[in-house]
Amino acid sequence: MNPRPAPVGDSSRAPVVGLAAQLALLALLGSTLGLTTAGLLTGAAYGLVLCGLLGAGLSRAGMGRLGPANAVTLARALLVGGVIAMVVTSFVQPVSIPVLATIAGVALAMDGVDGQVARRTGTTTALGARFDMEIDSVLVLVLGAYVGHEFGWWWLALGLYRYAFAVATWVFPWLNAALPFRFSRKVVAALQGVVLAAVMAGVLPTATAQAALAVALAAVTWSFGLDTLWLYRAQRVRVAARQRWSDLPQPALVS
Repeated sequence: MNPRPAPVGDSSRAPVVGLAAQLALLALLGSTLGLTTAGLLTGAAYGLVLCGLLGAGLSRAGMGRLGPANAVTLARALLVGGVIAMVVTSFVQPVSIPVLATIAGVALAMDGVDGQVARRTGTTTALGARFDMEIDSVLVLVLGAYVGHEFGWWWLALGLYRYAFAVATWVFPWLNAALPFRFSRKVVAALQGVVLAAVMAGVLPTATAQAALAVALAAVTWSFGLDTLWLYRAQRVRVAARQRWSDLPQPALVS
């Protein structure tokens, strides 16, 4: 089924509404939980960047409206803004772990819902897939920062892999090639989120939490390593094919 084109409308409306909702959520959390100024400002800055980039993405993609699937992703992204504000606050004063775990848990649970909505409504877009992936990455990074503050900063690597890979593509452009679907990649991503959420919620004994984080880090390392190896081999195949083509005798030009 071909995706239905997004209806034409005001592409700036959704980001503006999203920013207003982000600020309202932060105000609610700040007034009820006593978040720090740094936490609230960081959450607001995230919301401003999020909605600005979303507006630019909609405009670049020629999409007049957000669409139902992207609306779900935006709702999840706004929850991530609340998580960011609480995690930054936790660096200087205690925060409500049940509230933090609930917000993060809902954001994690909503992952995949937007994809199902997109497929059922025929509104799958490249922007939606990228939007969903980037929100996943930010949430994992923020949860990794919280866990790193509590259990050791090396666990922040769980959230940094995605960004390290992105930086590596600047040096090795072949890493930008499309990857084949691999179900294990989704399993590892889900494991990563579940482990971070469980450790953050404090439901695991310290030794068990450390072991679970080690397993998650090993799984993420394996997954990124597997993708990198596949991309490297694919690049070698392309280079060899171009070399064979250049070695073929070229037809003589007829004057």
